[in-house]
Amino acid sequence: MIRRRSLLALAGLGGAAALLPAGPVHAAPPRTIDLPAPTVGRPVGTTTLHLVDRDRPDPFAPVPAPRELMVQLWYPARGTAGRPRAPYITPRVAAAIEQDLPLDPGTLARVRPTAHTGAPVHPGPLPLLLLGHGRRGGRSNCTALAEELAAHGYLVASVDHTYDAAAVEFPDGRLVRSVLPEDPPDWDAAERKEIAARVGDLRFVTGELTGGRLPFRVDADRIGVLGHSMGGAAAAEALRQDPRLRIGLDLDGGLFGSPVPELGLDRPFLLLTSIDDHDTWQRWREHHHAWGRQLRTLGAGHLSFTDLPHTAAPGHLADHLPADAYASLLGTIAPARATALTRTYVRAFADRFLRDRPAPLLDGPSPRHPEIEFRWSRP
Repeated sequence: MIRRRSLLALAGLGGAAALLPAGPVHAAPPRTIDLPAPTVGRPVGTTTLHLVDRDRPDPFAPVPAPRELMVQLWYPARGTAGRPRAPYITPRVAAAIEQDLPLDPGTLARVRPTAHTGAPVHPGPLPLLLLGHGRRGGRSNCTALAEELAAHGYLVASVDHTYDAAAVEFPDGRLVRSVLPEDPPDWDAAERKEIAARVGDLRFVTGELTGGRLPFRVDADRIGVLGHSMGGAAAAEALRQDPRLRIGLDLDGGLFGSPVPELGLDRPFLLLTSIDDHDTWQRWREHHHAWGRQLRTLGAGHLSFTDLPHTAAPGHLADHLPADAYASLLGTIAPARATALTRTYVRAFADRFLRDRPAPLLDGPSPRHPEIEFRWSRP
């Protein structure tokens, strides 16, 4: 079993930097890195929002200031004519992240998503899924998953948690880097502070998107929250606190920084993991009060639930990491298969509880998806 500190060391893309030995530098070839297209051919749009919570001081800002966020939205579009393909990430954020990552410089600039910037949104109301990144990660980390959900009719809102995310670029040109230490002296206190900030962000964004002030019609009765790694822990705590949220989903995150392991949850919660078990998951299972599943993806690594596997080979990640670290991050499963499985089970879960659609995949093992192991079910 991987211990708590080991999971946190792999929590976000930036967390991989601590594992880096010196490695060769490769000239990046000019070809693009295409993320897997959504499994349906419906058009997807994307846009960014700059939101300021003037009622909440930023707990990480070096000087007193309201909490300020960048949020990326993916949504079903009416069409994409005349709208450019969206970049994966801004050039300045990409450069900042690549200073910390063991990827060749220029790798992230070559990643090409499917969505088109500013495409007209399909009329709502739309079910909403809030999406959180791993510790010292970023809002683009699960773009392939977000685009799949948007193509199937969801509005997906991915939050850059400022001062936690590896780098956040604001419209006025400010670039804010992560201030989170790699190894804080008091992990318990750090986790509580980080989760509290993230939950505050998710609750604020929910209010902004459902408040009628933005050009998106959200079905306030169909809202869920999910996240990778520390984002999954924050999703669990947000579900515990906020009655507006109907479901929660954790992509391989230890349930740190909150009382969820001791109290459980009273709404449906799905845990997708790369390892067989973790002490916080054991405690959560003992106290959970509603529908719940823990499904393990055999052959996956901690970052198999993100876009990183699609950039690993083009960015020569294996040249920069010891073999055991690479295996912990990416496992042995093929990138396209990892993305396909994550998309399939996340969408089945959301469809079942936000759209009341049958989802037999969640009832037991499937011969079409033999990599998915049912570790625990209720009921």
